[in-house]
Amino acid sequence: MEMTARLDEAAVAHGVNTAHIPTGPVDLADVVTVPLTPTLQPPPASYPTPVAALLQRAHHRLLTGGWCSGTLADEDGARCMLGGIRAEARGDSGLEADAASVLLDAIRRTFGEHVDSVPSFNDAHGSGRVPLRMVDQAAALADARGL
Repeated sequence: MEMTARLDEAAVAHGVNTAHIPTGPVDLADVVTVPLTPTLQPPPASYPTPVAALLQRAHHRLLTGGWCSGTLADEDGARCMLGGIRAEARGDSGLEADAASVLLDAIRRTFGEHVDSVPSFNDAHGSGRVPLRMVDQAAALADARGL
C-alpha cells in the first residue's frame, strides 16, 4: 500500500516536472530508419584459394539455409557442417576432402585432439553457433595455408 502511494506521488511529480516540455505526435517514419523486413546480405568477397573459398561458401550456406545435426541435410534444407561443404563442393570429392580436413584441424586447434570427426563435433552441439564459427575459422585457416 505504501509503495503504491509512493509510485502515485512519483507519477504526479513527473507530470508536473515535465509539463512545460513541448511535445507533439511522433511519426514512426522519422524514428525507424532500418528496413522493416530483413534482407539477405550477399556473401562476402570470396577467398582466392579454392579450399578457403569452399569453406566460406559453406559457411554462408549454413547461415542462410540453416544448420542441423544428425543428418547431412534435413527436410527443410538445413545442413550440417559436412553437408554444407558437400553441397558447395559440387561433386569435387578431392576439394571436399581437403575442406573437411582443414575444418577438423581448426576444430582440434580450438577444442583439442580428442575430437574424432567433423560429424561427431557437429552432432555434439544443440545449436549452430559454434559449428558455424568453426567453419568460418577454417576458411581463414585454409586461406592462411594457401589452400
